[in-house]
Amino acid sequence: MSKIIRIGTRDSELALWQANIVQQQLENLGYKTELVPVKSTGDLVLDKPLYELGITGIFTRTLDIAMLNHDIDIAVHSLKDVPTVLPKGITQVAVLKRGNVNDTLVFKKNEEFLSSKNATIATGSLRRKAQWLNRYPTHTIEDLRGNVNSRLQKLEDNAHWNGAIFAAAGIGRIGIRPDEAINLDWMVPAPAQGAIMITALEEDDYVKTACAELNHEETEICTTIERAFLNRLEGGCTAPIGALAKIKNEEIHFKGILLSKDGSKKIEITRTEKLGKHQNLAVFCADYIIERGGKRLMDDIKYANKPTNVISTKSLTEDQRLLFHEKVIAKSDDFIKISLNRIRPQLLKSEIRNVIITSKNAVDALVTNYSAAELQFKNIYCVGRRTKRLIESKIGKVKHIEKNAQKLAEYLVEYLEGTEVTYFCSDIRLDALPLTLAENNIKVNEIEAYQTKFDGHKVEESVEAVMFYSPSTVQSFVQKNGADVIAFCIGDTTAKEAKNHFKDVRVAKVPTVESVIELVNEHYI
Repeated sequence: MSKIIRIGTRDSELALWQANIVQQQLENLGYKTELVPVKSTGDLVLDKPLYELGITGIFTRTLDIAMLNHDIDIAVHSLKDVPTVLPKGITQVAVLKRGNVNDTLVFKKNEEFLSSKNATIATGSLRRKAQWLNRYPTHTIEDLRGNVNSRLQKLEDNAHWNGAIFAAAGIGRIGIRPDEAINLDWMVPAPAQGAIMITALEEDDYVKTACAELNHEETEICTTIERAFLNRLEGGCTAPIGALAKIKNEEIHFKGILLSKDGSKKIEITRTEKLGKHQNLAVFCADYIIERGGKRLMDDIKYANKPTNVISTKSLTEDQRLLFHEKVIAKSDDFIKISLNRIRPQLLKSEIRNVIITSKNAVDALVTNYSAAELQFKNIYCVGRRTKRLIESKIGKVKHIEKNAQKLAEYLVEYLEGTEVTYFCSDIRLDALPLTLAENNIKVNEIEAYQTKFDGHKVEESVEAVMFYSPSTVQSFVQKNGADVIAFCIGDTTAKEAKNHFKDVRVAKVPTVESVIELVNEHYI
């Protein structure tokens, strides 16, 4: 045991306290040690860029570089600050027995503000901010950074702050927890909060053997689960994520949480597994959250500061959002609003022989007004496969389908039984179908089943492409925006309208939203 183990640490009071604990435990085992406070990376030079080594942690970077330069033998960290993937050549060699896992609210005078509509809380943590706003949505959060001592001083100096949130372990370990403080048992802590971690070079067997004697197995198991959950969720971006695993009666009890930055949305899970059969616990819980809207929340956070380059003029489902290529930063909104009309009973008194339905909205209007039994249509003609499926599930059998209104009109001119049709349409509709039929002596009885209202808005200047699903969405968009974009269209009818406004118009292979997304992806790959 002749080698002196050089213990690298940051020079804050809390970091030095943690390093001293490691030093004491190693020396109690008979090892010789030396504390090496490391201030900055300015004088450290490496042969490779930091990104090639995987060095990313803002609180751990300095010590990582010092270790790779062989200036220290081990580094002592608060485990919650350590990236879930360590730099090449560096490994975790021990986790000490965990301290208090809770977050703590330090307040000024009393806790009465907790029942007040207006209060100001200080924290620099996204996780703490999101959970606080989820519980107290009318409160104000102000940013608070620095070491523990400076943050406590800032709380004292800011008269309008009611309180600030700290890690209980941090203020407890250095003995500065004020009397005016309460643990927030309802707040899910950061993964590995309250735990101290030791890292070393993978090649240094002497140090690895020494530090292995300090490892606390229960803490290692729990923090490994929490960090695996974090790694599975975060995908390289910082997000409000909490996780806590505890072992009791040979079972692991886990709770995980993901929130939006403003706390308005929250997805959480609790799960228990037998100790020894917990290997997939973190992945299961992370996937549970991802599948219940977590992917969308993470994307919203990940791309929050990235400019939008694609706009969909129709709101997309979660599954549809997941289809976009990573280079596509897409937003979606309904650029038209639909209002269903009341269809007077007199119009449906007797069986209608020939009916034309060209949209889902017309179907919705019909079934909102009447039951399937009341809709006695002998022949139903429609546009689009999805409209056909909807008609046959809610009204009756479709006699013939075409991909657009013009094609349907041409078919009816040739094959219509009789000389009259009833067309359930919008107040805004294309002229092609009724004109073609009228020119061929077919009477068209138009029933306004719904109203289409333009509801477009001005989009960001960064938008390069727009997804259109009907001529109305094109018309709504151009009311508020210029035409210097690529128009991705769901079908020929929509494309025809788009060509009146845009130079670059592209049409999906099949008339589905997914096909339009595929067209967008092809452009950005």
